[in-house]
Formats: sequence, C-alpha cells, structure tokens
Amino acid sequence: MINQNPFSNLKQDAPSALVVFLVALPLCLGIALASGAPLFSGLIAGIIGGLIVAPLSGSPLGVSGPAAGLAVIVYGAIEELGAYPTFLAAVIVAGIVQVLLGVLKAGVIGYYFPSSVIKGMLSGIGIIIFLKQIPHAFGYDADPEGDFAFVQHDGHNTFSEFKYMLEAISPSATLIAGLGLLILIIWERPFMKKLSFTTIVQGPLVAVVTGILLKLYFDGKEGWELAGDHLVSIPVTEGLSGFIGQFTTPDFSAFLNPAIYTIGVTMAVVASLETLLCVEATDKLDPYKRVTPTNRELLAQGAGNIVSGLVGGLPITQVIVRSSANIQSGGRTKASATLHGALLLISAFAIPAILNLIPLAALAAILLVVGYKLAKPSMILGMWKKGSNEFIPFAITVIGIVLTDLLMGIALGLVVAIVSILWDNFKVPYKFDIRNYQPGAPIKIEFSEVVSFLNKASIQQTLDTIPPNSSVELDASQTLRMHPDVNEIIEEFQINAATKDIKVTLVGFEKTVSETPMADFEEQVLLKPRVKASKVAKLFKKN
Repeated sequence: MINQNPFSNLKQDAPSALVVFLVALPLCLGIALASGAPLFSGLIAGIIGGLIVAPLSGSPLGVSGPAAGLAVIVYGAIEELGAYPTFLAAVIVAGIVQVLLGVLKAGVIGYYFPSSVIKGMLSGIGIIIFLKQIPHAFGYDADPEGDFAFVQHDGHNTFSEFKYMLEAISPSATLIAGLGLLILIIWERPFMKKLSFTTIVQGPLVAVVTGILLKLYFDGKEGWELAGDHLVSIPVTEGLSGFIGQFTTPDFSAFLNPAIYTIGVTMAVVASLETLLCVEATDKLDPYKRVTPTNRELLAQGAGNIVSGLVGGLPITQVIVRSSANIQSGGRTKASATLHGALLLISAFAIPAILNLIPLAALAAILLVVGYKLAKPSMILGMWKKGSNEFIPFAITVIGIVLTDLLMGIALGLVVAIVSILWDNFKVPYKFDIRNYQPGAPIKIEFSEVVSFLNKASIQQTLDTIPPNSSVELDASQTLRMHPDVNEIIEEFQINAATKDIKVTLVGFEKTVSETPMADFEEQVLLKPRVKASKVAKLFKKN
C-alpha cells in the first residue's frame, strides 16, 4: 500500500521528477515547433501540466503536457485562424468542453478499449520512440523532438531518415549517446542498485551531465564541436519582465468567431480520447495497479487547458512518453509530476543558458531506453502466446502507430478488435458437424445467455445441416434474451422439420425475453420482464 502523502515518497518521486523533466524539456520545445507555435508555448503547457493538472488529477503516475498527437490539429488551426492569440481562445473552449465531459461522466469511454489495443499502443509508441531517437543519437537532428508521425514535417519518414542520418553522422554526438546508454545500462545492474548513492543520483542525470561535460570539452575542436540544432534550445530572456513577456494572452474578441468553437470541440474530443487511453495504459504499467478516476481526470485536463489558453500555452493531454518515463524511474505518487512542472518553471526562468548546453544525443540515450522498455520483446512474445484474437489487434495497432500516427494506429487496432468480437458473435456454443453424425444419435444445441441478431447466420447454417429422420433438442434454459429474428428462424425450422421427419424439442424458451423495436411490441413485450416465446411468435404472425 502506497502512502499518497506528497511528502512521504520524495525519496523516489524527486529523482523520478528529474528524469521526467529531462525527457519533457526537449519534447515540449519539439512539439511546439512541430505545431507551428512559439517555442515557449510548449514549456508553458508542460509547466501547467505539472503544477495545475497533476494536483487536480487522481492519476498517481500520469504526467501531462503538450501532446504530439495534437500537433497536426494545432498547426492547421493556427493557419486557419490566422493568429496564435486567436487560437488560444479555441484552447479555452476545448478546456471548457472537457470540464463538461467530466461533469457528464464521459470518462467511462476509456474502459471500452480492449487491452490488446492498449498494449499495442504502448508497444507501438515504444518502437516509434526508439526509431525516432536513433538519428538524434548519431547527431542528425533535422527532425525536431516531438515529431512522432511516420511522415515527418521535413518531408522524410521514419525509415528514410536513417539514409540521411548515415550521410551526417557526428562522432561527438555518437560518443555522447553511446556513453549515455552505457551509463544507463550499468545503472540498472543489480550490483549498482546495492550502492546507496544510486537511489539519489539517477542514471539519466549522470548521462546528461556527462553529455554536457563532453560537449564543453569538444568546443573548438574541428569536426567534434556541437552547436545549434544538436543542443536543447530554450528561449533566453533578461530578468523577470523578459520572462513574463513570453506569456501570451488570448484574443477575447475571437469568441465571436464560430470557427474557434469547431476547433475547440475537435481538440477537446481528441485530447480527451488521448488522455483516457494514456490513463488506461499508465494504470496497466503501474506496479501497484492503482485505478485512476477518469471523470476527475477529464475535469483536471479541462482546468489545465483553460489556464493554458489564458497564458499562451499549447493544449494539454496526459502523455504516455513522460508517464512511462515516470514509472520506469521509480515514481510513486503524483508529487513527481508536480515537481517536474516546478523544475520546468525554475529552469526556464533561472538557468536557460545551462540547459542549452545539453546535447540532444544525451537525451536520445534516455529515450532509447524508455522506448525499449515499452516494447520489450518478452511482452510482444506474451501477446503472441495469447492467440490470434489478442495478437492480431495488438499487431495492427503497433504497425498502424509506426506507419501512420498514434490516433490512426489506435483506430485501426480498435476496428480489427471489433471485427474479431463480431466474428466471435457469429458462433454458438454448439457446432453440429454432419461428417461426425451417427444416424439415430440425439442432437442437442444449447444457446448462450444472450442470442443477438449477429448469431442468425451461424444458427441458420447449423439448423440447415441437421439431417432428416433425426431428433434435435434446442435448449434455451440458460438464455435470458433472444432476438426476435432468431425466434423466427426457430419457428421456420419447426415447420420445415416436420417435412423431414425431424423431431424438435424446445427447452427453456418460455424463460427468454425477445426484443423488437416495433411500436406495438413495446407494451406487450418490452415492458414485461419475461414473455413466453409462443406469445412472441403470435405477435410476429399478427404483424
């Protein structure tokens, strides 16, 4: 049992917050760049995600901030509305809509996504993170951090990026990433965990500090110097007034523009869906298997987006990259998410020049490990062993995320999962195989608790294969609800059976309830708790 007091787990939460901060910093900037928004707007969203959303949320390990999944929508919205302050009004609308969704208890939507799709989302994101960080690890930084789509903003794609990477390998970046990976792997070894200082000084911090020191050592050395796109790039300002000047207020006159409401509702729906999926995935990764109250999460996200829109930030969602980094770094309560927001605020104000010394290659090493842990081969093998019904939706989700984007991959996986469920519904508990039939042997067909119209085809095919001069028992003793179409098939079978000398025995049909949308059935059938099948048959004949 975890003590939820924010101060009781600081020994674990503080180091985890530092790791999440290091991961979030370039992602906030990269997503802002990919969205066509001011760079500082990404930092604002990350700060609000930590300082406002985390305390309001009921998620113990979820981390919120700007989301890559919204980058395309944001980019198009800013272009359509013509100005960033106008777009901020749409962010406020999105926040209000999310609050309403929370009040209406729409958080339950997340529970309707199959676990195979959720696990596919985790593995797909892990693979895409791993693939996207390989160029950064070798010093090719043309595509910004935070661009997780297959087709990139620079016109390349995830795989073609490797070709361009090979033409621009930086020896210093490669060395920094390699050493960073070595440090992170060693820090995970059992002998290192026995050393007391490793619980305070985390491997990612050592990797980043090593990267900064090597960057400084390589300064002035031809062919080895790292600068510009190879480093973190936070806007540097003079004093408090310069820092505050980077915050932007919305254009309140834009609330008279109908377009912001369409865009706001669109962002709210997409952000809420991405948040609920992340909540489900984070809860699965949580070693203590705590359950996040989803309606409260929507309220927290809505409040965060309202504030973000008021001060110039990008739209916010709970994000799996930072949340998984939090879990893998040992975070225990939402104090780690709150502290990461505080670190973003302090660093952006006080030490932007120092943060701008961090090589992206050092951060790539951290994200390579995060990506690998999300898509461990053992987890993929485990899904394979569960059979095709679980593995196919899982695999389609993974492939969809890697080859398109997060939301499209999830949509593809969900469609395949639904098709798989519908296919299962075509089956009945009893299957009669004419090839194995022994003449004179009785045949028994048992129906399940709910027999829907989706079962029509399989039931009809099974009844059609019953041979003449046989005896068949149709058992509905366990059935609570049977669709009228199925009742009609059984009635027709009884009539047809008489012409083939098939003896038909009905068991338990008097206990089933048949439903029909026909108006005159409502009073006689729908409003009564149990109706005999014979009465339903009479109603059909009457109509």
